[in-house]
Amino acid sequence: MVNGHEISATVASTFAQREQGLMNRRDLGRDKGMLFVFPKAGHHSMWMKNTLIPLSVAFIDRNGVIVNIEEMAALSLDRHTAQKPAKYALEMNADWFRHHGVKAGNAVRGLDHAGRAH
Repeated sequence: MVNGHEISATVASTFAQREQGLMNRRDLGRDKGMLFVFPKAGHHSMWMKNTLIPLSVAFIDRNGVIVNIEEMAALSLDRHTAQKPAKYALEMNADWFRHHGVKAGNAVRGLDHAGRAH
């Protein structure tokens, strides 16, 4: 749950899952995304190699608070980095967070169901 909006996110908690991410997907359903779970909080970066759809990413700290949100262009190798240590990154369709009034400082609920990173 993000700012009162129910979402459904596939969990990427292993290195292989995080490495694959949403590569080669042609679409992402409404209110659907991918939650990346990292082994440790840090200044993690995301990029869009082989990712065909534009995405937004919210970096989230270990307490479930959004650190920063970045817009990512399809097929770009530009790095988008957490401004403070983040334990999670949530990718959604481009502009999803803006359209839903979600900003840095908002809380994300339900992260305890994501499991641990390997």
